[in-house]
Amino acid sequence: MHQMSLADELAQVRAELARLKLREARLRAAVLAAPDAVPPGRWSQVAVVESLTRVFDPSLLPQDLREDPRFMRERRVVMVKTLPVQAQPSSPRPGWPIRRVAPEPAALH
Repeated sequence: MHQMSLADELAQVRAELARLKLREARLRAAVLAAPDAVPPGRWSQVAVVESLTRVFDPSLLPQDLREDPRFMRERRVVMVKTLPVQAQPSSPRPGWPIRRVAPEPAALH
């Protein structure tokens, strides 16, 4: 059995998550667009719940306060990206691309 590399498995899981998130967004939109309550399913039912929350908005502060270093802090962010594998032009795969010499034309007698 072929063991999948960590990079390939991570990329595959992320692709599946993206597919599921898109499906969730479409289902959510359908629920919100339904003119009547969505009838319960066999195992689940949906409820649309709305709430109101107070949120701090720094853009409402004066500009000098927003730029004051005393109110700043650093935050480290670590990201793990998945990128497609591409051959480097400086170090191509050995023997690639295959170069075939064109056959010499047959001599005419």
